[in-house]
Amino acid sequence: MLCDPTEVLDTPADGQFRMYAGGTTMDEMRDAPNAIDTLLLQPWQLVKTKKFVENTWKQPASAISIPMGLEWTDEFLMKVSELTGKPIPESLAKERGRLVDMMTDSHAWLHGKRFALWGDADFVLGMTKFRLELGAEPTHILCSHANKRWKKSVEKLCAESPYGANSEVHIAKDLWHMRSLVFTNKPDFMIGNSYGKFIQRDTLHKGKELEVPLIRIGFPIFDRHHMHRDTTLGYEGAMYMLKMLVNAVLERLPDAKGQPISACGEPEMALQIVRDVCTACGDCEPVCPTKSI
Repeated sequence: MLCDPTEVLDTPADGQFRMYAGGTTMDEMRDAPNAIDTLLLQPWQLVKTKKFVENTWKQPASAISIPMGLEWTDEFLMKVSELTGKPIPESLAKERGRLVDMMTDSHAWLHGKRFALWGDADFVLGMTKFRLELGAEPTHILCSHANKRWKKSVEKLCAESPYGANSEVHIAKDLWHMRSLVFTNKPDFMIGNSYGKFIQRDTLHKGKELEVPLIRIGFPIFDRHHMHRDTTLGYEGAMYMLKMLVNAVLERLPDAKGQPISACGEPEMALQIVRDVCTACGDCEPVCPTKSI
C-alpha cells in the first residue's frame, strides 16, 4: 500500500522510541512499478497519480470506486481477486454476511431518514452510496473542492436510487452554506467532521424542534477521543458506520413516558420514527408510547 502510515502514527507506549515504525518500506516503494496494476482508492483526488501510473509505470490503473459500503467493497475485492488469480478469502465472505445481516436488522430504523453530509470528494461519494444502500436519504451533499464532473457523478448515483430523488449536490461551498441548508430544508441528522458541532449548536439555539444532531464521521475529529481507530473502508468500515448511524437514531427515541431518552432528544421526531416502523407487535404493552396499537 502506498503509503501506509498506520504504525508511524500509532506506535505503542511501551517505553521504546521509534522514529519510523511499520508502514511501507523503501524496498516496497522501489518495487511498486513492477506490480501488475495499481488500484487507486481515492480516484477523484488522484487524477494526476493515475496518469503517472499509466504513462510512467505502464500499468492499467484499473478504475474502481472507493471501497465503502457493500457494493463498492464487493467490486474492489473482485478486482483484486481477478488481478491476483486468488479467490476471495472465506473470512471476508463471512464478514460480508455479517454486514448484510446488520443492514437487514437496522433497515427499519434508517429507512427514509434524511442526512446532510460533507467531506472530501471520495469520502462523500462513498458515504452517499452507502446511505442509499441503507434506504436512507442523502438530502444535502456538499464538497468544497469537487468539480462539475464529480457533481454529475453524484447526481447520477442518486438518480439510480429512489432514496436519492430529493438529493441536492453542492460544490465549491463551505459549512456556512451547509448551515443555511439545514435551516431551510431540515434533515434528521448531519454526518461530518467536528466542525459540524457549531451548526448543531446554532440549530439548537433556534429551538429544539430545529436541532440537527451531528454524527461524527470523517476528518478531523478533534472533540472526541480515539475515533480515528474506526475505519470507514471495507465491510468492517461499513459495519462501524452503520453502528454509528442506527444508534444515533435510537438515541432520539422516547422512553415509555414519551420523553426522549437522550437529553437533547425531540419527542415529535422520535415518535414519528416509531410510528413509521411500528408492526403492532404488542411488545410495548400495556402502554404503547406512540398509540399505534
